Amino acid sequence: MSFFLETTDMDLGDTPIENIFINDYMPMANGTYVKVYLIGFKYAHDRDFKIEVNNETIAKHLNIPLEDVLRAWDFWQSKGIIEKIHIDDERSYNYKVKFLNLKQLYIKNNIKLFTTEKEQIPAAKLNTEDLIQANKVPEINNMFNKIDQIMRRQTVPLEKQKILNWITDYNMNPDVIEKAFSYGVERKGIRKLSYVEGIIRNWYDDGLTNMEAIMESFKNKDEKYYRDQKIMKALGLDKRPIKEDEPPIIDKWFEEYGFSMDLVLEACERDKNPVPSINYVNGILKSWYEKGIKTVEDIEVLDKPKEKVVNPKKSSVKKTRPATTTRFHNFEQRSDKYSSDDLEKMARRKREAYSQRTKGEL
Repeated sequence: MSFFLETTDMDLGDTPIENIFINDYMPMANGTYVKVYLIGFKYAHDRDFKIEVNNETIAKHLNIPLEDVLRAWDFWQSKGIIEKIHIDDERSYNYKVKFLNLKQLYIKNNIKLFTTEKEQIPAAKLNTEDLIQANKVPEINNMFNKIDQIMRRQTVPLEKQKILNWITDYNMNPDVIEKAFSYGVERKGIRKLSYVEGIIRNWYDDGLTNMEAIMESFKNKDEKYYRDQKIMKALGLDKRPIKEDEPPIIDKWFEEYGFSMDLVLEACERDKNPVPSINYVNGILKSWYEKGIKTVEDIEVLDKPKEKVVNPKKSSVKKTRPATTTRFHNFEQRSDKYSSDDLEKMARRKREAYSQRTKGEL
């Protein structure tokens, strides 16, 4: 006696996905990695040996590059829920993928809770060593210092350990994690690690894994924050958090004065102080507003030297001499080609060169 089920001409079957994957693993991966896992799991569940499936097949089925498929398997293997089995050459990309039983993994992980205290001590020591080694990396050490500055308190070791896990779990660089903290505090006023992790997870799900992509996202989704960040970067102040009194000043430039971003950036360019500041730029823009400046072209007109008005009566009395043509008539005034700032820079270079020569003579 045998038992079998009738099959359909179309694939109308079911693929059981464990809730552990949906609840615990799916939120930490981007959409492409989830797609690769699900389609691979489906092929494994079907067990149709008549169909030959490999990574190229998955890439064509999902209409994605083969490299994305390979990166997805690398990611899931790093999470410990699949195993890559190479048959011939380990460099070959057409390896077998073994899907581990997540329920079995869950049971094994919970057994660790019953280990003795002596067995738990090395694990705690290992985390401490990881933290010490991580702090020796300049980028990570700088990240922790900036986070402490943003949070206005010292992060404890357990918090630092969690932040380190974000670097590996979400494949995020330290500068991106630092930006997530500043965005959560400056824009939302929230100083909770769980909230910051939510920001990072959302960025990861949207494929925003570098600063360029994140800033472009701000431009589309949070224009005000993008505007503030662009101004701070123009002043060279993007490495520190925005102070509480600075956003209202920036808002006034656009909402009350009605200035464009180009005009504001022009004012930022004119702040030549050793330590630029929002207040100094505010002084420039306030002066322009009072003078009726609305565009960058208006500034050029304002900076242009005014021509002297000739009295027509005096000019009529004087006898005009015939113009004498010399070789100097073809000379074009150099100052006509340069703005006042350009000339100031040229003069500064000359003074510095003269100072260097004077020191050499001494």
